[in-house]
Amino acid sequence: MQKEARLYEKVEGSRVSCFLCNHYCKIDDGKFGICRVRENKGGTLYTHSYGQLISQNIDPIEKKPLYHFLPGSSSFSIATVGCNFQCGFCQNWQISQVGEARKLRLRPHVVEPSEVVHTAKSSGAASISYTYTEPTIFFEYAYDIAQLAKGEGLYNVFVTNGFMTEEAIRMIQPYLDAANVDLKSFNEDYYRKTCRAKLAPVLKSIEVMKTLNIWVEVTTLLVTGLNDSEDELKRIAGFIAGIDPAMPWHISRFYPQYQMEDLEPTPPRVLNRAYEIGKEAGLRYVYLGNVGAGNTTFCYKCNQALIERRGFSVSRHQIKNGKCPSCNSPIDGVGL
Repeated sequence: MQKEARLYEKVEGSRVSCFLCNHYCKIDDGKFGICRVRENKGGTLYTHSYGQLISQNIDPIEKKPLYHFLPGSSSFSIATVGCNFQCGFCQNWQISQVGEARKLRLRPHVVEPSEVVHTAKSSGAASISYTYTEPTIFFEYAYDIAQLAKGEGLYNVFVTNGFMTEEAIRMIQPYLDAANVDLKSFNEDYYRKTCRAKLAPVLKSIEVMKTLNIWVEVTTLLVTGLNDSEDELKRIAGFIAGIDPAMPWHISRFYPQYQMEDLEPTPPRVLNRAYEIGKEAGLRYVYLGNVGAGNTTFCYKCNQALIERRGFSVSRHQIKNGKCPSCNSPIDGVGL
């Protein structure tokens, strides 16, 4: 299903300039942008991802991961094929990379926005998450779904690399309630070589989302030997704390896959040190997201255990009216 894209303009001749994400692709007639799902046809930019679901599941919101947004709820999670990054460690490379999906002959299902919302609501989910690949590249589809979802009392969540433009953020903002942003590194070379992207736009996206009152949590995957130095971790933690010390930081362990199968998994000592660095920087909430430990929410004042998790499930929830029951400190988040 092809649909005219948003956030582009016609330039010289039949060329178009796309400003959906920070690649700012200039696309000639008959060509695609870097994401390989936006095509210029005679001076009109079309998206090929509209309505083309490649994945849909009901997930715990904790799997996004969001720990301070409607904890214990479920989220109807959807994706289309494609991404504007080319990360060598991608865990969903089969669907995030258009070329790989074609090699595997994966076939999407045509699903209208109204059907997505109906299914989400019927499932009992509290939200719809645009995830697994990159929601920016199916922005038009996500936007139409999010509008309908908001009217039905559902929340909307982006799980994103944060490379969208400020124009895109401001357009979706009235309907976007929360985002988990992958801050993959604090090194420009890492972004350029490993992700084929840039760091600065991601930092700006986090800042803009915060100013627009979108609830933001940040995830960093620590890839062995590439972005796990103490200096870099301190810069990441310091950046987050400088925006808001209440912004949760999820630290994830790298497991060899896709184009990085020759690297070792992140050593536990590195994960534990990253946790310490986050706390030393003044972050209230730091989590080790995929190692089976380090995912309890503690009160930042009295250190009382408030939300205990087993895997992606909440096993104990003690927050009362958004506050710690022991010291009455307000706990940051939405729907706690």
